[in-house]
Amino acid sequence: MGRSERITATIESLLESGAITVHKDGNFGSLYPRAAEFGSVGVPFLTAKSLRDGKIDIDNAPRLADERADKLRFGFIEPGDVLLSHNATIGRVAIVPNFTGRLLVGTSLTYFRVNPQKLSARYLAAYFAGRDFQNQLTSVMSFTTRNQVPITLQRRLSVVVPPLSEQDAIASMLGSLDDKIELNRRMNETLEALAQSLFKSWFVDATQSALPKGWREGKVSNLATLSRDGLNPGEFPDETFDHYSLPAFDEGRTPKPERGDTIMSNKFIVPPDCVMVSKLNPRIPRIWLPDLRGQNRAVCSTEFLVATPKPGFSREFLYCLFINESFVSVFTTMVTGTSGSHQRVRSESLLNMDALLPPEPLIQKFT
Repeated sequence: MGRSERITATIESLLESGAITVHKDGNFGSLYPRAAEFGSVGVPFLTAKSLRDGKIDIDNAPRLADERADKLRFGFIEPGDVLLSHNATIGRVAIVPNFTGRLLVGTSLTYFRVNPQKLSARYLAAYFAGRDFQNQLTSVMSFTTRNQVPITLQRRLSVVVPPLSEQDAIASMLGSLDDKIELNRRMNETLEALAQSLFKSWFVDATQSALPKGWREGKVSNLATLSRDGLNPGEFPDETFDHYSLPAFDEGRTPKPERGDTIMSNKFIVPPDCVMVSKLNPRIPRIWLPDLRGQNRAVCSTEFLVATPKPGFSREFLYCLFINESFVSVFTTMVTGTSGSHQRVRSESLLNMDALLPPEPLIQKFT
């Protein structure tokens, strides 16, 4: 079958044709469970937070008692369903894996069930995660009063649907890429753990009894400066930026390519030699070592503190310092604000933190 046989169809029309057989969310109305009804046993209850990096974290989902779940008429998902987060956190996608028992979704998730003779679930999930559909989600959010894309608006969105054989080929290729990405992710975790272990051995354990010769006591301000250079991407509506945001960090530490006219506020410019530290809710550490080998200009949320090393130091050293457990434990105590969800660390507080200054040859060797 040729490329010309591809069609562009709305989700509404895919429902009408039977390619999508179920399109629902977990909006149970008056039957929605109260917080007190969740516990550690029962039916896993998935929310947008349960989706990350294209995977579903069932083990850590809250549980709804079986007798309470029995009162719900829908929201029970099946293996192969495609999940899309549509409320608060928008655009996370995953395919439900095989599981035993029952599994429920809450109001932040939509589930799509397909007819495999007409539509590939793996292809649909890949299309949902792609730039075209994500841009559609962003555009329709402007019609709502909250950060959400309800069922009625989702049905207006469109999907490019090639012949089934082409869908399967695309899904197979993407599956192989996903396997390679997962392997690379595990390798990166191993390498980062080795770097942290090396940093602890050279720069933490070595100073427990006494300060070695050539070392000095100082502050983070002796190691780094904070860059505050910024721009408004909206002034460059047709330019594509690599956007380093908090959601992008949480979803896999990969910046999202976004047009300037879709980025709603001023951003910091991401310089080539930097480490970004989230000042928002530091109890959830978000320290980012950006990869700036792309062709797009890079910007980041102003919720990040953008640190660049002073001469004699390196961003690799700064990164390992900032992710070190002892550093994080102090950093989290420096928050201001009374709201548990909007506590921040001031830039001056980071710069004033105590730090040991190793000799430059040792830092170069570590780097």
